[in-house]
Amino acid sequence: MMVSAALCSSSSWSTKNPNNTITNHFYKTPTLIKTTTLFQSSSALNFNSQLLFSSTTTTSSISASLSSSGVDFESPCKALRRLLESPGLHQGPACFDALSAKLVELSAFQFCFTSGFSISAARLGLPDTGFISYGEMLDQGSQITQAVSIPVIGDGDNGYGNAMNVKRTVKGYIKAGFAGIIIEDQVSPKACGHMRGRKVVSREEAVMRIKAAVDARKESGSDIVIVARTDSRQAISFDESIWRSMAFTDAGADVLFIDALASKEEMERFCKIYPLVPKMANMLEGGGKTPILSPLELENMGFKLVAYPLSLMGVSIRAMQDALAAIKGGRIPSPGSMPSFEELQEILGFNSYYEEEKRYITKDNAISSQRVSASSQDFTMQERNEDDKEQRSQILQEPVVEVLTPEVYSNSGAGSSADPFSGIWSRKLRVKIIGQDGSEKLDVRIPAGFLDSITNIVPALGGINIKGLMDDAALEIGGKLLLDFNDSRGDRIQVFLE
Repeated sequence: MMVSAALCSSSSWSTKNPNNTITNHFYKTPTLIKTTTLFQSSSALNFNSQLLFSSTTTTSSISASLSSSGVDFESPCKALRRLLESPGLHQGPACFDALSAKLVELSAFQFCFTSGFSISAARLGLPDTGFISYGEMLDQGSQITQAVSIPVIGDGDNGYGNAMNVKRTVKGYIKAGFAGIIIEDQVSPKACGHMRGRKVVSREEAVMRIKAAVDARKESGSDIVIVARTDSRQAISFDESIWRSMAFTDAGADVLFIDALASKEEMERFCKIYPLVPKMANMLEGGGKTPILSPLELENMGFKLVAYPLSLMGVSIRAMQDALAAIKGGRIPSPGSMPSFEELQEILGFNSYYEEEKRYITKDNAISSQRVSASSQDFTMQERNEDDKEQRSQILQEPVVEVLTPEVYSNSGAGSSADPFSGIWSRKLRVKIIGQDGSEKLDVRIPAGFLDSITNIVPALGGINIKGLMDDAALEIGGKLLLDFNDSRGDRIQVFLE
């Protein structure tokens, strides 16, 4: 399946008064509003206190709300068409679930794609070789379109059958809130266009698929953008892909896409056919058949849209592999490799949810919440009292252990020059971990006196007599390498006394 996109249930807006804007409450993303009348003041557009969007808001519900307020709602399809008519090249990362789509929107992209390749991997854990079905792609796409407020172009594969199946697919994607759909000419089972053994249907059947998609759009009263894709460049020839692209335009396609173009020259020749018809490029990351070009180069060639199909899926896989390796090695992922818990709450919408929830609290709910809170506090106090009793019991039974702080240790004679541990509290231990790929996984410094803290950070150091190594190096001036070895995961662990 290709890296394409399912369009979400959102849109953009315009207003006759440029000073009036509406803020999407849930994502805090400014959007424009198209009004049917000229408002006299900005107060007429004060929807923030009246209309709050949630993550499950649908196009129809937003449209109804805005219509009742005298505002003409711009559908996702119209938003995408406006984008196609605007100057410049537009970048669209490919998402594979609701969360990845949210991150695309939060990064201020104006639209996104859904990737069949990535959805097959994320949802089924299977390769993009025709395993995933129309129903699964539609369900995943619906979750994506409900999660964001930017247009999403959906990967419709080959329509999942003949021309009649194509019509059903297009109508289903329209109901799911997609702003666009990509229909291709591969046979079934289909697969990623950059893989080997691609095969396409006949010219006549390929054109009929696009005509069926156009008919489905008309019958639905929709304005969904139809992206016509051909895989014939690799299956047959470049000239064949040009012929099919021209035929797709005559059949009513809005955007043309030849997958797996093999050179800059082919990309330039593609953009010269029907110059007024938008062209789409596919920058398959990591070693596809198409040259990876910068947005400026693509724009100068004449492309209007560019998809980045595997970036989000690829970095997600590598990040999870690194995190799992760290956990198996007795560590947790480094703080810099993941967002804080507070950042996670903000990204996922917890804070916006709690703010919106306040609008619906009743007196009974408030009293109930207070009771639950008080009950929880009482239960917590009971737990603490029981823990205190248990701890006091343990104190009576267990021997007393003296903990030496720097001051106590100094008073115990650690400051004498004869003591091999002399001055150790003024020095630090530095722990470095370098991964097999040469990346730095950890670089931390702790007071040398707190030896127990080291094994908490790096369990692989457990059982090593670091105290003895420190004793030997205590009188040396400057830094000293105490340990340098590879753990069971192949990571290089170094411990320095500074």
